[in-house]
Amino acid sequence: MLPEIADALERAGITTPFPIQEMTLSVALMGTDLIGQARTGTGKTLAFGIPVLQRTVAPHDPDYLDLAAPGKPQALVIAPTRELALQVSNDLKLAGADRGTRTLTVYGGVGYEPQLDALESGVDIVVGTPGRLLDLANRRALDLSHVKCLVLDEADEMLDLGFLPDMERLIAKTPETRQTMLFSATMPSAIVALARTHMRHPMNIRAESGDAQQTVPATAQFIYQVHDLDKPEMIARILQAENSGLTIVFTRTKRQAQRVADDLADRGFPSSPLHGDMQQVAREKALAKFRDGKLKVLVATDVAARGIDVEGVTHVINYSCPEDEKTYVHRIGRTGRAGATGIAITFVDWADVTRWKTINKVLDLPFEEPVETYSTSEHFFHDQGIVPGTKGRLVPEKPAEERKPREERADRPRRDRNRTRTRGGKPAQGDGTSSGTASTASDTAETATGEGTSKPRRNRNRRRSRGGSSAAAASSSE
Repeated sequence: MLPEIADALERAGITTPFPIQEMTLSVALMGTDLIGQARTGTGKTLAFGIPVLQRTVAPHDPDYLDLAAPGKPQALVIAPTRELALQVSNDLKLAGADRGTRTLTVYGGVGYEPQLDALESGVDIVVGTPGRLLDLANRRALDLSHVKCLVLDEADEMLDLGFLPDMERLIAKTPETRQTMLFSATMPSAIVALARTHMRHPMNIRAESGDAQQTVPATAQFIYQVHDLDKPEMIARILQAENSGLTIVFTRTKRQAQRVADDLADRGFPSSPLHGDMQQVAREKALAKFRDGKLKVLVATDVAARGIDVEGVTHVINYSCPEDEKTYVHRIGRTGRAGATGIAITFVDWADVTRWKTINKVLDLPFEEPVETYSTSEHFFHDQGIVPGTKGRLVPEKPAEERKPREERADRPRRDRNRTRTRGGKPAQGDGTSSGTASTASDTAETATGEGTSKPRRNRNRRRSRGGSSAAAASSSE
């Protein structure tokens, strides 16, 4: 490792390598293709980041101008999500602070202009998501023909998100003589086929034994069968546990994430949602506040939270049961990272018991029968270290808008609703004057109200004959 990279890492307090880093560096620094497999949160970023930085010629290096195309990207890192791309870029900038390498992060959801300007002025390392990378390459703004090092990070996640065709198109735009490093937590058949097609005699590196658990051993797992309406109260009490710190709550839908975040904020817990409907700027602000500790709770969907690497996350709460074992491993991997301990709590609804049993069987976990639990259960307080008597609210409940009671109309002068005239215009009380001939409707109304019952039925002789002459004249002539 170059001294300037080591010095930059030492200033950040990184002095001891993790197993995946220790096993990978010696191979990667020789330019050999490799496949790295390790659990999430075990330091894979620096395992490929250090070789990428060391093989990249920085602008202040004497032989920089001898490059075939100075200013064109020398390394490409493809990541599945914006958040992971930003995390990788930050780690590369941290480790390469003394190298002077220029790193550009590209992803969708933001304007093209800053990315186009940076590419035009010259960059050394490009980190991005498949969609925006391919878009820029098709526009001929991103030249990948001089890439010496290609990294596919979280390849299994990109496969799950449907990015396999985009990855293959991007790989085809890079030179065949490049070094390719593929990192993945799992190795599905499609990823194995991708590696065989695009890698040259790759070396497989696995940071744990073949029978090791997929889940992080340093994470304590609790599975509770709970009622949906009791979940917010349970989360609010967990947030007041003795060892509670930064917490990520996973939900199944965007709307659910927004609702849970709003509810926790109303209870007095600084929280923010993180889902795909949010603008990229809002997502980055929420993550920055969460990293800085200004937000204690981040309520996220699975896609939005892929690649989140935040130190100090003590709890991960599965508000909704994960869809499968991969999702479960990904979620709880947000805590217990880099050798730290963490707590993962999963809420299982009655309708999700069968799904959970399948996850439990695949991962060989000892939680086949979730314990029925409520926010008042003694074992719940004991498991999570919650002080007895703790309530799920830090601030008084906001009183509902006091609805003004209907004013009693007794104190108002009661409006006289007696009709003074009939519909035909006749005086209803007998104190008015008649204004014209009453209609048949008024006669009917008077009859219905008991008025004029003694009056003879009105003569309904026609005023004109069918021929058009006056009916009265015809009568007199007769």
